Formats: sequence, C-alpha cells, structure tokens
Amino acid sequence: MLTKLEKAEQKWGGSNKLVDQWLQHRRVLLIQYFKIAGLAPYTMPAKSLPKADAVKQFCAQLVDYVSEGHFEVYDQVVTECEKFGQTSKERAQQLLPQISETTDAALDFNDKYTEADNDDILMDLDADLSKLAQAMETRFAFEDELLEQLHEHHSKAS
Repeated sequence: MLTKLEKAEQKWGGSNKLVDQWLQHRRVLLIQYFKIAGLAPYTMPAKSLPKADAVKQFCAQLVDYVSEGHFEVYDQVVTECEKFGQTSKERAQQLLPQISETTDAALDFNDKYTEADNDDILMDLDADLSKLAQAMETRFAFEDELLEQLHEHHSKAS
C-alpha cells in the first residue's frame, strides 16, 4: 500500500494543495496501520499486542481520513471534473458510491476499537486489521482512479 501511495504522490503531488494534504494524511494513516499491525519496519515482539491507546489513535486517524475524503476532497474533485465535460463528471460520480462502500468497514472497525474498555477485544485485532486493509486498499484504488480522472483532464487542459 505504501508503494502505491508513493506512486500516487509522484503522479499527482504538487498539482493541488488539497490533494497533497490528503495524500499526506493517507501516508500518516498507513504508517500508523503498519505500526499497530506490527508490519515491517515497525515489527513488534512475537505474540504481543499493540497498546489500546495506539489502536484508538489509529481509529481517530482512520475516521479523519475517511471524513476528509467524503466532506472535502471528493466534492472538490467532482466539481473540477465537471469542468471537463459530462463524461468526466459521470465517471467521477460513479466512483463515489464505490468508495462509500468501503466506509462501513472503516466505521465498524472504529466503533469496535474506540469503545473498547479492556484489552480482551485486541484478540480480534489481527483478523479485523486484515479485513480493514482489504477495504482500504479497495478504497485507495477507487480514490486514485478519481484523482486520475481529474489529473488526466487537467493535463490535457494545460
């Protein structure tokens, strides 16, 4: 996921301040994910769980990222795509429901782990992180397609 993010940053970085900020927030989210999942380079001792506070911090970043997309970035991208004709606008609008489908996985994860008041819930963490990673990878692919739609037309207009 980080490799795909780096490609996205190289491709779209610097084209729009909001997009740059959003991709940076994706990076922060992914790094926090790698930390709580114990993935390289943030490995943890075998059979250890992350601290509940670290998981709750990740949940906050996750909700912030999802919210930023829905309430700031997507509308702006669709509005920009509208400038390039009906086809561009329609494709952008087709992507939004597909992105939204992944929101439930993020919110379910958040609900489960932010309200946890004991460490027993962390026993499910590996399986839940795996499901969340699949949903987020799908989301990132759709978001990148949305950005590609915008970039493709901005490049032609320039």
